[in-house]
Amino acid sequence: MNRRETDVIVIGAGPVGENVADRVVQGGLEAIIIEAELVGGECSYWACDPSKALLRPGQVLEAARAVPGVASAITGTLDVDAVFARRDAITDGWSDTGQVAWLNGAGIELMRGRGRLSGEREVTVTDADGKQTVITARHAVAVATGSVAAIPGIPGLAEAKPWSSRDATSAHEVPPRLAVIGGGVVATEMATAFASFGSEVTILARHGLLGGTEEFAGTMLVENFRANGITVHTDTSISRVDRDGDQVVIQTNAGEIIADEVLVATGRAAATSDLGLDNVGLTPGAWLDVDDTLRVHGFDWLYGVGDVNHRALLTHQGKYQARAAGDVIVARATGRRVSDAAWGAHVATADHLAVPQVVFTSPEVASVGLTAAQATARGLEVRVIDYELGHIAGAALQREHYQGRARVIIDETRQVIVGATFVGPDVAELVQAATMAIVGEIPLDRLWHAVPAFPTVSEVWLRFLEAYGRPGVRHRV
Repeated sequence: MNRRETDVIVIGAGPVGENVADRVVQGGLEAIIIEAELVGGECSYWACDPSKALLRPGQVLEAARAVPGVASAITGTLDVDAVFARRDAITDGWSDTGQVAWLNGAGIELMRGRGRLSGEREVTVTDADGKQTVITARHAVAVATGSVAAIPGIPGLAEAKPWSSRDATSAHEVPPRLAVIGGGVVATEMATAFASFGSEVTILARHGLLGGTEEFAGTMLVENFRANGITVHTDTSISRVDRDGDQVVIQTNAGEIIADEVLVATGRAAATSDLGLDNVGLTPGAWLDVDDTLRVHGFDWLYGVGDVNHRALLTHQGKYQARAAGDVIVARATGRRVSDAAWGAHVATADHLAVPQVVFTSPEVASVGLTAAQATARGLEVRVIDYELGHIAGAALQREHYQGRARVIIDETRQVIVGATFVGPDVAELVQAATMAIVGEIPLDRLWHAVPAFPTVSEVWLRFLEAYGRPGVRHRV
C-alpha cells in the first residue's frame, strides 16, 4: 500500500471538483483530484451538455416553423441520426482525454480510482486493479461526488430495467413509445427531446410539472405539451411496472400505460453511499450538511461542494460554490482573512436567494430567486407583477403567435426585486438580468435608467416598471 501527502484532496473530478482544485492550485497549494469515472463528470457526458445537444435541434426547427417565409421552406423532420452524431461529438464520444489535458495544464494531479474517507484528512484510493493508495491532506478534503438518479420503490420497476437520465441522454435509438415517470427538469426536458424525435411520449407525474416554480409555469407547460401531442397525466400514482417482452406495462390510477421504454426521472440522491462517511462519523448515503463556506458542520477540514450538499442541484451553482470553497481553503491554509459575511468572497450566499435556472423545454422556463409563495412565507410584503410576453414587439417579431408570460416578485418594503420567472420561447437569456437585479438589490427607481434595447424581448423590464409605477411621479389621467 502506497502513502502520499498533499495540501488538498478533491474527491470527484466533475465541473465542481475541477473548479475547487483549480482555485486551490491558483492559490499556491498542491491538489490531487480523484475520479472513478470520466473527468468532466455527469454534466459533460450524461446531463447538461448532451441533453442540450439533444434539445437544440427541435428548438431550432420549431422556431423556423413559426416564422412566415421560413416555414414554407421547412419540408422535412429532424435527422435524428445527425442529432445523435452531434451529441456524440459534444461528449467527445465519452472520452475524457481533453479534460485530462486541461487538468495537466492547470497543474492538478489526477488519480484514477474510487476514493473513500478512511480517517481524519485521509482518503484511500482503490484503482481498477485493486491497488490502494492512502493520501493524507495537510489542509482539507473536498467532497464533490455529486448525485445519482434516485429510483423509487415501485413494485417491479427495478426489474423492468428502466432508463435513467444517463440512458436517455446517451441513447442512439428512439423508442416508438416512451413513458416518463416524473415531472421535474429531467422528465420534462427529455419528454421534449424525444417527442421532437418522433416518440409517442407519455408523462406520469405524481403532482404537477416543475414543482417549486411559479404554478403558472407548470400549467403552461402542460398545455403546450398536450397541444403538441405529448400525453400528460398529473396527480398520478403508479402501483406496478412490468417489462413484458419488448414493451413495458405501467399500472396507474389513470389506467394502464404501455410503452417501449420507461424513463425514471423522479429526483436525485447523494452520491455518498460508498464514500467512507462512516469512518469519520457521518451517515453513508446522506447529503452533506455544510455552512456557507461549504465546510461540513462539525469539521474544520472537510468540505462538501456541489450537488452533494443538496443546496442547489445545478452545475453553475456548484461551480459557484467551488470557487468560494477553493478560495476559502487557501485563505484558511495560509492564514489570510476569511470573508465569510453575506455576499463575501468566501461564501455561497446566492444559494439562498438568487439561484437561476433554465428548463429547456418547449416553452422554456427561466427563473431566479423566490416565487410569490416563497416570498410570502418569508414574511415579505409582496407585490406580484405579471406581463404577457406576446404583447412585446421583440417577441412578436421573433415568431408569429408568440405566447409567453413573465412575472416579477417585489419586496415592497425595500422596493427591490426578489424573484422572477419567464415562460416562453427563447426566454433563457432574460434570466441573467433578473439575477443581477436580485443579487445587486437594485432599487426599482434605479432600474428605470436601465433602458432595454428596442425591439427585444428584454423590453419586458420596462413593462414591469410601468405596471409598478415610478415612485414620486404622478401621471395625468
